[in-house]
Amino acid sequence: MNFFEEQDRARRNTLRLVTLLILAVASLIALTVFAIAALLAVTDETGEQGLLAQLDPGLVAGIAAVIIGVVLIGTWYKWSQLRHGGAAVAEMLGGRLINSNTQDAAERRALNVVEEMAIASGMSVPPVYVLEDEAINAFAAGHTPQDAVIGVTRGCIRLLSRNELQGVIAHEFSHIFHGDMRLNLRLVALLHGILVIGLVGREVLYSMRYSGRSASRNSNNNNGAAALLAIGAGLVVVGYAGTFFGNIIKSAVSRQREFLADASAVQFTRDPSGIGGALKKIGSHLPGARLQAHSASEFSHMYFGEGVKAGFSSLFATHPPLEARIRRVEPGWDGRYPRVAPVAFEAEAAVSEEGGRRGRFAVGGPVLAAAVDAAIASVGQPQRGHLDYARDTLAALDPQLREAAHDLYSSRLVLYGILLSRDVVTRRQQLLALERVGADLPDAVSVLMPKLDAMDARFRLPLIELALPMIKQLSAMQHGQFIDGLNAIIDVEGGVDMMEWALSRIVLYDCLAPPAGTPRVRLAECVEEVVTLLSALARAGHVAEADAEAAFNAAAATLPFAVPGLLAAHAANTQALDKAVGKLSRLKPLEKPMLLKSMAASVEHAGEITPVEMELFRAVADAIDCPMPPLLADES
Repeated sequence: MNFFEEQDRARRNTLRLVTLLILAVASLIALTVFAIAALLAVTDETGEQGLLAQLDPGLVAGIAAVIIGVVLIGTWYKWSQLRHGGAAVAEMLGGRLINSNTQDAAERRALNVVEEMAIASGMSVPPVYVLEDEAINAFAAGHTPQDAVIGVTRGCIRLLSRNELQGVIAHEFSHIFHGDMRLNLRLVALLHGILVIGLVGREVLYSMRYSGRSASRNSNNNNGAAALLAIGAGLVVVGYAGTFFGNIIKSAVSRQREFLADASAVQFTRDPSGIGGALKKIGSHLPGARLQAHSASEFSHMYFGEGVKAGFSSLFATHPPLEARIRRVEPGWDGRYPRVAPVAFEAEAAVSEEGGRRGRFAVGGPVLAAAVDAAIASVGQPQRGHLDYARDTLAALDPQLREAAHDLYSSRLVLYGILLSRDVVTRRQQLLALERVGADLPDAVSVLMPKLDAMDARFRLPLIELALPMIKQLSAMQHGQFIDGLNAIIDVEGGVDMMEWALSRIVLYDCLAPPAGTPRVRLAECVEEVVTLLSALARAGHVAEADAEAAFNAAAATLPFAVPGLLAAHAANTQALDKAVGKLSRLKPLEKPMLLKSMAASVEHAGEITPVEMELFRAVADAIDCPMPPLLADES
């Protein structure tokens, strides 16, 4: 499963979805026109005009305008409800955000699994919501990875083993990687627009309960009341016909994606029994995956399992049959379902802790050139080695720093501290600038600085990923103050070097919404920007001019077009890099691998990858929407 092809497919599927829904709306217009024409023909007292005579162009245009207007208004209303991304979906389903300091063993384990998956994937940790429902189910929701959340039911975290929960979460991460979330939310909004037609019809019929009595006493109103009744009934029929078409589209879009997400979860965890065991427990659990939330049917195509009753036909099922999914991941399954019982968390915690102590990866070891090619091959589809690395990293993090990253206030201090310069004079100026944002900030940050200064540079990215979910929980005023603090640190003259620039881009990319509707570009249209980026990358990894030039030439040789030579250091500064990465973030999905491979050729030139090269590589990968797994240290 190629990540870049899947990104491109998601974009094409969105267009296909819109086309199908336009056809559905056109069908509704045709049905409505036919129904009204039939009504006019029946009520024509002269009896001289047939059905076709009632199809006046003005009438058809008016009906079309009304239906399209209702659909657009309904779609806009639902989209405005969902504008806050995954959090809006979780809250509409009755979800509660899991506090990072929760004392509930099941919730702590769920958070830990999500953290491992996120660090292994090379993305910030998404917030986790729990639905107080005994069904075994989960979902991922959001417009982008930056506003994504993971939702899990109480049954899911209470009844699944750690490996099974890991399989379910890996399945949901696949939906995040491959653009399924945005498609799913657009589908929810568009289907709501069609559903509104039926709701209008129901309101018309409801109003007839009162108008009907007066109409019965006044024979002059009989014809009008009958017409209104017919219109209301017709709108209900048309609305449900639209829902019928919409549900078929929803089911067709969703089913194949579930098979792909299952396969991705097996590839990620290298343990078919994890997701397979979770699916089997759904089969033997009395509530199954069926959710009780009032809004469950709206989001039926977004769940791990079939969250609502499919109806009289499998045509409306948003998920493949459970047995088919199990046999896809475990071909030798004997057809029996296991007994479901709550998990013993104490025993699991002991096994997990022991596994962390025996980790195979030396976090502080050298990172060799081959690690870059392996990471690019794993974009959007991390491997078991990345998951093991993430577990070892979390176990090796300083407990005080990890606790601070999980705190709503201290997480900001962690991110500020990571970005402070190592130069004493520059750091003092940055702290003075930070004081203008908040008088208490310099002293609070200084408390963490001894540990942050002593920390291995390779822990900086994982610590950022742990802290970012807390930033998403800040109020609008707090979030604005946080961004002001970041800019105060960055804007100090000489305040950030290339490493700190890369880290600040990662933080800002996750905290600020990307511009909507920007046109996509090809790599060949970004020659100037590519030269700026490759020059900055070559100079970040090499001090000697000859070495930097050789690294740049190695990168340029991979490109399908000619580029000018290595830029001077002053021309490839952080301001120029900001502008370059801004345009490169608009690359078409299938153009992105070329850029990543040219960057890889540069950082691989010296044979061993420096932390600044790793972080600059990751910052650009983030900007072009490619979740880059960590570069694994050499195990030898």
